Amino acid sequence: MSDNTTLAPSADMAGSQTSQKTGFSRVLGLGSLLAVAVGLVVSQGVMVLMLQGAGIAGLGFIIPLAIGYLLALTYVYSFSELSLMIPRAGSLSSYTEVAIGHFPAILAVFSGYVVVAMFALSAELLLVDFIIDKIYPGAFPKYSVGFGLLALFTGLNLMGIDVFAKLQSALAFIMVVVLLILGLSAVGGVANPHPEGIDLTSTWNPLGAEVITLVALAIWGYVGAEFVCPLVEESKNPERNIPRSMIIGVTVIFVTIAIYCLGALLYIPADDLAGSALPHYDFAKAVFGDVGLTFLAIAAVTATCSTVNTSLAAIPRMLYGMAQNGQAFPQLKQLTKTTKTPWVAVLFTAAITGLPMVIMGDNPDAIGLLLISAAIAWLLAYIITHVNVIALRKRYPDIKRPYKTPFYPLPQILGIAGMIYAVIYASPAPELSNQIFGAAGVVLGIVSVIGVIWVKFVMKKNLFTPEPIEKALDAE
Repeated sequence: MSDNTTLAPSADMAGSQTSQKTGFSRVLGLGSLLAVAVGLVVSQGVMVLMLQGAGIAGLGFIIPLAIGYLLALTYVYSFSELSLMIPRAGSLSSYTEVAIGHFPAILAVFSGYVVVAMFALSAELLLVDFIIDKIYPGAFPKYSVGFGLLALFTGLNLMGIDVFAKLQSALAFIMVVVLLILGLSAVGGVANPHPEGIDLTSTWNPLGAEVITLVALAIWGYVGAEFVCPLVEESKNPERNIPRSMIIGVTVIFVTIAIYCLGALLYIPADDLAGSALPHYDFAKAVFGDVGLTFLAIAAVTATCSTVNTSLAAIPRMLYGMAQNGQAFPQLKQLTKTTKTPWVAVLFTAAITGLPMVIMGDNPDAIGLLLISAAIAWLLAYIITHVNVIALRKRYPDIKRPYKTPFYPLPQILGIAGMIYAVIYASPAPELSNQIFGAAGVVLGIVSVIGVIWVKFVMKKNLFTPEPIEKALDAE
């Protein structure tokens, strides 16, 4: 399956050399990487959006869920090929600079990950604050839960990647188990009998136009598994574990979400699910009564903790890699002496996450809009990833690839088309389109201007001239 060439060492050799130069240690096994792949994806935002999708389409939501799963596999294949071909902590920036140039590299990482952290992660922390206040009114001061979790996981991530790995494995396991218990209990009617009058087949129209357009919503349930890739320099046996962790991760997510949505449809009328701002609250209470609210609190807190923990591990390493490449401020590549953690990048990520919480905290309705706007930017990063694979296949056809995309270039072509489709239909309602695309456009515009200025005047490089691949394979 792999080509032979003298141009590049194997991923294990390149990763070993890079680790020696950067000081990173290989401590993450398959279980830890799987926890990362699952842990970022299954957030509270996803828990809400998936139930709303099930409310809109009923049982037919399984069709967009399945299509979203297939699209997720396309980006998993592309990231697996790129991350093992160029095993660098910078992840997408390292791949893009040698495929299509520095400007797309900066645009992809900042729009697809830094901006997403700034808005989507902030929204996630506000959402856990809201749900805890709804379950336990007045028990905690306003914003204390969200800011407290942000401060806690910032400190824990500064303690080192091994601490992160232990926490993430536990958080992801608890989160998936809780969601599966909730879904399976609902499907089996274990706690409370299914209410009468709910007909799952009355709105069954699996090939209806409305169902197909929900692919745009369903794909949000799978974004983020690639967060294992910035951890490649700290992974054991990356050639085996990087692809496996992502493939198993999105598969676990598909099964978990399908059971979770089916269980909700057995207890709550579809229209109620579609119209609820907190459908996971309604679901937990319907299945387990008031006891279910404590159950939901555990699921909500672990989901948010898992998302925050993963983001504060992966995004700083992306910034570290960009600083190594000259695409960001050099301070971002500073490591702590004992734990070898990119501490400046961790603190920067925490700061840009906390700032929007203050600004939008009094406007909970903005959370959904910010999540979708951020997701549009995320999909742009996926499109660039697929383009990277195609460009590098043409420029370096004989380079060693420890992992090769099956059925190339079909996954890349389908992935690009699917992501463009998801962007076009990202708005859940026509009246929200201007706000969503306006916010995404402003963000992408600002990032683009900054990227052009940085590449032209700081790096003094051409915007779209790729670097030689030897540069990416030789860590500074």
